[in-house]
Amino acid sequence: MSRKYFGTDGIRGRANTEPMTAETAMRVGMAAGKHFTRGDHRHRVVIGKDTRLSGYMIEPALAAGFISMGMDVIMVGPMPTPAVAILTRSLRADLGVMISASHNPYQDNGIKLFGPDGYKLSDEIELEIEARMDNGYADHLAPAEALGRAQRLENSVGRYIEYAKHTFPKHLSLDGLKIVVDCANGAAYKAAPAVLWELGAEVIPVGVSPNGTNINDGCGSTCPDFFCSKVVEHGADIGIALDGDADRVMISDEKGQLVDGDQLMALIANYWNLSERLKGGGIVATVMSNLGLERYLSSIGLDLVRTQVGDRYVVERMREGGYNLGGEQSGHIVLSDFATTGDGIIAALQVLAVITRSGKPVSEASRMFTPLPQVLKNVRYQPGQDPLSIEQVKRAINAGEERLNGHGRVLIRKSGTEPVIRVMAEGEDENLVETVVDDIVSVVSEAGKAA
Repeated sequence: MSRKYFGTDGIRGRANTEPMTAETAMRVGMAAGKHFTRGDHRHRVVIGKDTRLSGYMIEPALAAGFISMGMDVIMVGPMPTPAVAILTRSLRADLGVMISASHNPYQDNGIKLFGPDGYKLSDEIELEIEARMDNGYADHLAPAEALGRAQRLENSVGRYIEYAKHTFPKHLSLDGLKIVVDCANGAAYKAAPAVLWELGAEVIPVGVSPNGTNINDGCGSTCPDFFCSKVVEHGADIGIALDGDADRVMISDEKGQLVDGDQLMALIANYWNLSERLKGGGIVATVMSNLGLERYLSSIGLDLVRTQVGDRYVVERMREGGYNLGGEQSGHIVLSDFATTGDGIIAALQVLAVITRSGKPVSEASRMFTPLPQVLKNVRYQPGQDPLSIEQVKRAINAGEERLNGHGRVLIRKSGTEPVIRVMAEGEDENLVETVVDDIVSVVSEAGKAA
């Protein structure tokens, strides 16, 4: 069955246009509320958001939908996505909701749903909610005496700060470390600096002045040049950058050089394996992870299990195989000992724990393998088009694969969150990889114009 509203990470779109309108948000609340109303107990839902202006529209619309189905609403305000998942379980809620478009600009917004176990919903449940959204609610609305209530949870950020701190080894401290933390003017603008400072670090916070329209604007994990330059400017030991909803993280070493998610997974995997904490005999990552990571893990006796792109698919495979470490090159690091989804702050703390123990500068401690040359470029297309179905595009992709001749790979996919074709190739020869990507991008772009 095709999906009308949900993509790879919830529902996402431009604010105040379908599907991110107040009306649709209310229908999501009504449909999800009905789906998760089971038994005769008082049902409750936790709603968090990032700092986008449109959150003020989406939050009350969702709340109205849930209340109309008889669910109590607990609003926690700007909070990281993983914090909402944690609070959903901690508060024994029936459902958790995060209002965020993650790394997208402020004009976009999204709705992510978590079950009572704190995990993102399966494709099957999302399809059931979609079906309910289009089938009306006249027979399911709560009677007047059974309507839900709404309240704001005081000090919800403090709850998460304490939880995050307790994932850091008790016998270690961040004393003596100078850390730049870039919060992308997003959901973690209060929590991230507080966690690091309370663990002993000297903290230089940037991207902590949200105004509703500056989330991810020239800052955060998707704009690495900014926070890397701040590390050098302040003579810091390390830089930590989060995205708008703080479920992903990137690191800068003391030289201002970027350390991506693949290197961070390798760093944690190696230490956890040596300390007999790693479960499953390997880690789970997506098809986007560098072949260098796979080769490195193999050299230390560990497997790399690949999934399609999307941290929810990583989590599903981790649960199936009993793994406790997985993630994406983009910085979604899933540590299932601590969290049910990617958590940029908790992942950063685990990296800091390894580096603190090593006594080495970040530039030495974090370079676990030499990545193969990898090039990724995006091509925008008009919604409703399907450039990948066009014959000349298929031929260009096949030609690129033949040119790499078994010494690399080509990966072409549609983004699940925006109208973009992602063209990626990697291989031993950097010039050849660049040429292959450029040739495919050119054909895809021309095909899109023709369509």
